[in-house]
Amino acid sequence: MHQTLSRFGSRVASWLAQSFLLLFALLLALPVLALLASWLNFDAESMDVLSQMAQTVLPEYIGTSLLICVVVALAVAAVGMATASAVTLFDFPGRRVFEWALLLPLAVPAYVVAYAYTDFLQFSGPMQVFLRETFGLQGRVFPEIRNAWGAIWVFTFTLYPYVYLLARAALSERAAHLMEAARLLGAPLWRRIRVVALPLARPAIMAGVVLALMETLADFGVASYFGIQTFTTGIYKAWLVMDNRYAAAQLSSMLLLTVALLLWVEHRSRQRLRFASARGARSHGGDAQPVRLQGAAAVGAWAVCMVPILFGFVLPVLFMLRPLIGGWEALPWQSFVEWSLNSLWLAGLAAALATVAALGLAFAQRRQPGWLTAGVNRVAGLGYAIPGAVVVVGMLLPLGWLQSVAPQNTLGFWITATVLGIIWAYLVRFTAVALQSLHSGYARIPGSFDDSARMLGSTGAGLLARVHWPLLRRSIMAAALLVFVDVMKELPATLVLRPFGSDTLAVVTYQLARDERLGEAALPALTLVLVGLIPVILLSRTLRSQR
Repeated sequence: MHQTLSRFGSRVASWLAQSFLLLFALLLALPVLALLASWLNFDAESMDVLSQMAQTVLPEYIGTSLLICVVVALAVAAVGMATASAVTLFDFPGRRVFEWALLLPLAVPAYVVAYAYTDFLQFSGPMQVFLRETFGLQGRVFPEIRNAWGAIWVFTFTLYPYVYLLARAALSERAAHLMEAARLLGAPLWRRIRVVALPLARPAIMAGVVLALMETLADFGVASYFGIQTFTTGIYKAWLVMDNRYAAAQLSSMLLLTVALLLWVEHRSRQRLRFASARGARSHGGDAQPVRLQGAAAVGAWAVCMVPILFGFVLPVLFMLRPLIGGWEALPWQSFVEWSLNSLWLAGLAAALATVAALGLAFAQRRQPGWLTAGVNRVAGLGYAIPGAVVVVGMLLPLGWLQSVAPQNTLGFWITATVLGIIWAYLVRFTAVALQSLHSGYARIPGSFDDSARMLGSTGAGLLARVHWPLLRRSIMAAALLVFVDVMKELPATLVLRPFGSDTLAVVTYQLARDERLGEAALPALTLVLVGLIPVILLSRTLRSQR
């Protein structure tokens, strides 16, 4: 009788756990499902909206987005590969410092860099005023930065670390050894780079470029501030300005399809990268050393590494420090404390929930591997690739349908006027970040530990609490920290879904910059940079420990 009750209890627990997994997967996938379902209601009105967009704004959205993506792809590939090659294949003064300093632009949100350059280089900015007064010049000295080319500049020097990281890993694993073999066969330096290093790093470069392009397509702050007509700004304009949810849904679907294609390309690139790594790992032997550079060659390598750091981190930070130091006493300190507390509250809550959810998903896949747990983990892992604008539209679409069917329901209030909606959006986007960290932690725990624990009577929650938790503490802390930092910097979803009176540092930075109060925007912007430095420091320490 006792064994029968025990088996029944286990089946009930298993059924409840599977039901919860399905419910959580549905919660995370609902924004995407809502966008796909919007095409089921495609009627004459929807066709009219689509045809009007095709005749008016859609060509500009496609053309501008395509121009920015193509040039950014080429630029980040060039900068990322050049810097990775410099610190991996060569040895020169300052190389050890550049290895971690080249990651610093990751700490600065792209929209913060856009505000900093605009404040310093615009017509009324200190640079042009100084040049006009010093040399007696008239009119505009520098071209207007608020255009597509200015956005390309910003994206290039904030997103190249994606390519740098992956290309550096690929080159450090095998390029130095194979280049040494090519040198012994008499190949000159530039031929060794062109024939050996570049082909080896090609899959890594492609994967890094795809990641940079996904960030570019998902951007709202830079495009909106510069007045560029991209898919993301078009989605917000269609929903919030034109009040046309059909147009917003169709634009979101097009952007989502593009992101899905980029994800497929990135997945293929990573598969090729792993294959090349495994094949290359068997080919090298000995301890090949980077080529020692001296004189002009060393200066050239130093310049290649210093330029992206200068334009992507040093200059933007200095540009923001100028108004901060000059107007220290006039800064809105009381409001700044409120903005910071709102940001900390939302980021802390989202980080805790996302980490708990990721731990449950990773543990479920570890304990009961199968199509259900694998599918739920895959759905949760795709959220980070979905742009914030798409998440917002996918969340608000069902509310609009529900409001038209049942006008008296209060679900819309709870989603748009409380923290429920914004926390939901954060979970959709950033559970993937925590999940990746937890999967990495579980990969370091041998399966034999679980077998031994079960033989000693630890199963279910006991296995998680007594065996996994002590071994996963660092991964759990890293997951919570990464989600915390991402939520602090997140702009599009926060801008639309935040409760009234709950402005965050990211939202206030955007609003002050939009109102041309760039001096006041410097304080919250620099705070976001300081927060963003935390994962960069952790990443730098991880890379150093792996050498």
